[in-house]
Amino acid sequence: MKIDQISDSVYVVAGTNVNWALVSDGSGVTVIDAGYPADTEDMLDSVHQIGHHLTDIAAVLLTHAHLDHIGAIPALVERVGMPVYTGTEEVRHAKREYLQQITPVGMIKQLTTHRGRRWVAHTMRAIHGHIGMAIPSATTGGADALAALPGGLVAVPTPGHTSGHTAYLMPSEAVLFSGDALVTGHPLLRHTGPQLLPAVFNHDETLTRGSAEHLGIQPARTLVPGHGQPIGFDAAQLASALGTARHRARPVRRLR
Repeated sequence: MKIDQISDSVYVVAGTNVNWALVSDGSGVTVIDAGYPADTEDMLDSVHQIGHHLTDIAAVLLTHAHLDHIGAIPALVERVGMPVYTGTEEVRHAKREYLQQITPVGMIKQLTTHRGRRWVAHTMRAIHGHIGMAIPSATTGGADALAALPGGLVAVPTPGHTSGHTAYLMPSEAVLFSGDALVTGHPLLRHTGPQLLPAVFNHDETLTRGSAEHLGIQPARTLVPGHGQPIGFDAAQLASALGTARHRARPVRRLR
């Protein structure tokens, strides 16, 4: 676990190849995402590390309900009982009315490269036997409820990675929490900087790209992704990076 304070109120915590964030207003904390199941103790400890008790947590905001973002939520609900807010459609995903996640076949295909084998090994350890985890208490985060939380967050719908994926903007400090709609690094990616996750992770690649482009018009100065390092937010740089990523994704045509 590595904790970086990136603004007056925002702390970004790096866990097992994934980030979660803590937003503190001095008296309370908003948690954004919660790592893998194996990150649970680190996630709980990170709240103490920034000078708070678990009972100071006002809510968890969930960008999406993949296992690497919901891991510590059951423990938090059991110990604190705070609300878990996410996008309206993502509530159904969090409750496991359906599942949009990399398939076992998709995982197996990653074993063909050294980078992929290492990621699969890390992931299987981090899942920690909790493949069937769900968040029954997940509920829609309405605008008034999010605005009243520490940090005063605003939901930014960003479907594609999952159907109900939601990013969050903190207007007071111009911080954008992009979840997996836009990342700056991942063990399966060869480059760093703002980009999409590999297509194998995205439920709808076209929507994912459109959502990333939508994030480019948000009034932010700092980007906090679900994977990779937080960076300064620059709309022109983002547009260029997405264009470069689109070019890399094109199949190579061999000369005959």
